[in-house]
Amino acid sequence: MAVSDKTEAELYRDSVPALVFWYAYNARVLPWREDPTPYHVWISEIMLQQTRVEAVRGYYDRFLSELPTVEAVANAPEDRLIKLWEGLGYYSRVRNIAKAARLLCEHNGGVLPDDYDSLRSLPGIGDYTAGAIASIAYGQRVPAVDGNVLRVYARLTAYREDIRAESFKKHVRKMLTDALEAGFPDRTFGKGITSEGNAAAEGKTTADGNATAEGKATPGQFNQAVMDIGATVCIPNGKPHCDVCPLAHLCRAYAEDLTEEIPAKPAKKARPVQKKTILLITDGERVLLHRRPEQGLLAGLWEFPNLEGHLTPEGARKAAAEIWNEATQSRGTDEPDSCRYQAHRLKDCRHVFSHVEWEMRGYRICVAPGAAGETRNCLPDTEGTKAGGGEYVRVTADELEAEFGLPTAFKGFKLQL
Repeated sequence: MAVSDKTEAELYRDSVPALVFWYAYNARVLPWREDPTPYHVWISEIMLQQTRVEAVRGYYDRFLSELPTVEAVANAPEDRLIKLWEGLGYYSRVRNIAKAARLLCEHNGGVLPDDYDSLRSLPGIGDYTAGAIASIAYGQRVPAVDGNVLRVYARLTAYREDIRAESFKKHVRKMLTDALEAGFPDRTFGKGITSEGNAAAEGKTTADGNATAEGKATPGQFNQAVMDIGATVCIPNGKPHCDVCPLAHLCRAYAEDLTEEIPAKPAKKARPVQKKTILLITDGERVLLHRRPEQGLLAGLWEFPNLEGHLTPEGARKAAAEIWNEATQSRGTDEPDSCRYQAHRLKDCRHVFSHVEWEMRGYRICVAPGAAGETRNCLPDTEGTKAGGGEYVRVTADELEAEFGLPTAFKGFKLQL
């Protein structure tokens, strides 16, 4: 039957065996696939949201080494969780992991539930992550629909509209649910398959995303197969590798030479640009940090003090004097003279968030002793103090590296410290 003669339901249904068979020989070897327990799948999938696979590998190993269980996450201090997450961005993800871990310890013995709806009710777990955990860790017949999946099935069915539309996501989820119900567990696809893509030794493993004893494939394998196809073959940028795609014989976009036009590429909205001045205020031994407000961008994270706009050296010295006095709760006001507050211009940095860009000018402000050499009221080392503008703390370079997680936006200035 020609591709044009197949119904959409048939395309979805027939894609299942093709993808699972391909996965048996081409699956990426990833650390979270070696032991796909519910906790491991959960942590890896949250880390992989909006983050490249290669960037996640080291974070995943480090996180699990220090926090090997749900209970360990529930009991970990927030600042430590942020430090372990430093560089991954989107810090609300790790905060939601902690919230969910505490709920699981309070109500479910520290164990993730084995059904989609219960997983979906946990903080930070959406449709995709619930589907990934339920299928990979528990063998449930549910899809895990992310951007890769949407792109693959938009091309497969020659869908020409915006794949980000919620209506299309719901449609793909419904079609894949029907395909999984039709395809599992009755179909077999040859030899047993492990998550590494090899034959299952003696047909071992069950509902953890690997092979069944009879050599049957599992929904977890299918979901991981679509992820891998989308990441390595049916790629988002550039021409897809249709010559090695197991779905080429089913793909309407391929048949109609539309693979570079699908998915549709809506015009990107220009991000607003904000100018910032970043201040590395140091007394020679320690640098000043400020905790951001609990609401808004980078909520509750530590940062170098910063102000709107690009300040001159004189403006930076004056701002540093005000911040230092507030942070140290000094009496009186230091004049921003060149002897007391020395400003050294740093290399400019730029950071792109999902919805805004920061163009940052930086200064290292060296705070010298007062003219008479008197000592000033100083912050308790690493313990912090609260002032009108929030919470401040002075830390050494070693403490900053080991204990305090800074958002990636400040990485360029941290390297100049």
